[in-house]
Amino acid sequence: MASIDVFSDDAFGLFELTGALERIPFQPSLLGQLNIFTPKPISTTSFAIENRGGTLNLINTTPRGAPLPQASPGPRDLRYFGTVRLAKGDRLNASEIQNLRAFGSETEFAQVQAETLTRMAKLRADLDLTLEYHRLGALQGIVLDANGDVLFNWFDEWGIAQPAEIDFNLDAATTDVRGMLRDVKRSMQRAARGGWTPGTSVGALAGDAFFDALINHPQIKETKLNTDAGAPLLENIQGYSSIEIEGITFINYRGADDLDEIAIDTDKVKFFPMGGRDLFQHVMAPGETFDVVNTPGRPFYALTIPDRDRNAFVGLEIYSYPALVATRPQMLLRGKRT
Repeated sequence: MASIDVFSDDAFGLFELTGALERIPFQPSLLGQLNIFTPKPISTTSFAIENRGGTLNLINTTPRGAPLPQASPGPRDLRYFGTVRLAKGDRLNASEIQNLRAFGSETEFAQVQAETLTRMAKLRADLDLTLEYHRLGALQGIVLDANGDVLFNWFDEWGIAQPAEIDFNLDAATTDVRGMLRDVKRSMQRAARGGWTPGTSVGALAGDAFFDALINHPQIKETKLNTDAGAPLLENIQGYSSIEIEGITFINYRGADDLDEIAIDTDKVKFFPMGGRDLFQHVMAPGETFDVVNTPGRPFYALTIPDRDRNAFVGLEIYSYPALVATRPQMLLRGKRT
């Protein structure tokens, strides 16, 4: 019969349990799959971001042998930010494992470990969902807490006015949608200030009504009628799919079915850069226990806390100490259907 003593085994230690959870297969969230957030493990609870301006200057001609004009160091703006704590717990009571018996080749230890990992996996699923929420906020320049409080407003932090919403007027057949999309891309390239590389592209998270109106707009439909390349692109468009128009990848973002917070408004679209140089960062700070302080942070930490007083339960806890950063919020544009 299983007992709480099994939790004294090394397999339930911080590193072993965290490692076991990391090996559990799971379906990543869409924004996590895009791999646009550069992992930045840090060994402190705060981090610094430096803004050097990033402007380019023309070089005036000079006679041979003449002194060279010296480069100006330019304005530097160093800011410090703190990471946040995301944590959730569960409890495995002794009464819930007392009837677990060893049978076949499975030991009581294996059964208790399986139950522990099952519950931990649920905690991790909530953490993954929360990180998706933070990523979605970072792609829009403003990261919110679960209760709606602002955690990071990257526009305000750098003294940048959030760009005005673009009205695409998709209800009008005469709207030059392609021209507007080219302007979006040019605007983002100009705002990149060194962050745009040959591999950078533009992504767009679109709500349902915006996505449908876009692919059904007469100017976009002409691609299907007049070019061979456009035909397979626009055939059999399904909900929650993607399409590339004018070099911009539009994704009909599904989000969470039962959470309005993790979604894009049906009439809206959010533009963001993909594949740039550290345009988005996932900062990870270390945990709060003695064995991990001052060490590079990990995506999460899993703990078991046995009840040493009454031996009646084991606390199951998961922690993460992230900050989802948008380093160039001036590139983040937004639009509406009409």
